[in-house]
Amino acid sequence: MLRGWSIRPLRSNGDAVILLHGVADNRMGMLGYADLLLRHGYTVLLPDARRHGSSGGELATYGIKETGDLRLWYDWIEHAERPHCIDGLGNSMGAALLLESLPAVPGFCAVVAESPFANFREASYDRLAERLDAGAWLGRTLLRPAVETGLLYARWRYGVDLEQDSPENAVAASSIPVLLIHGLRDRNLPPRHSEMIVAHSSTRKPAVVLWEPAEAGHTGAAGAKPAEYERRVIGWFESHDAAGQAAERN
Repeated sequence: MLRGWSIRPLRSNGDAVILLHGVADNRMGMLGYADLLLRHGYTVLLPDARRHGSSGGELATYGIKETGDLRLWYDWIEHAERPHCIDGLGNSMGAALLLESLPAVPGFCAVVAESPFANFREASYDRLAERLDAGAWLGRTLLRPAVETGLLYARWRYGVDLEQDSPENAVAASSIPVLLIHGLRDRNLPPRHSEMIVAHSSTRKPAVVLWEPAEAGHTGAAGAKPAEYERRVIGWFESHDAAGQAAERN
């Protein structure tokens, strides 16, 4: 069972945005972003990811099973609201889930992903090393056996191959416009993750754009640069929603 909130603005612009939260969070964590989008006329859908909040599920798979969940949410809002365009906005794990889903959910007009990981293996190196206040090199060397053991266990115990979690490959395989946001002070998932996604999608420029606010930490761009965040995010959606509506009319 998957649960979420759908909220309509007082004055609709005819478009909708699906908002995806980070790990160990729930839809409540996206209410500030929802408020911003509602003020600009967007209908918003805030799901709880599987194994988070009020949604069910045995475990979070960081994109493998969640891609199917997002497909269901996309179909739901498409039929319930009949928007001109459906966009996506995700933070951290939610950003990775959103990017991972792009080949399977090709109808998005545009997406914004803040502080995603490039692939699950690299994220594992960083998160393990972070606990010891060290760089990813430690995860790739001394802690590598722990990462490998965890990946093997997930495959054996749950039948989930976490090595298939690769937002960088998904973005490269998609044609959907992507705005990546990654604060240069992010110590949770360093900005090199978004830089890897951009590098892997080099043939898609300018459809993949990266903004790296200098003062922002993990998913902290809206707090560090609120006016610029609003301008960039709303501008990204508006420009690509207008293009999508024009293509639909033609």
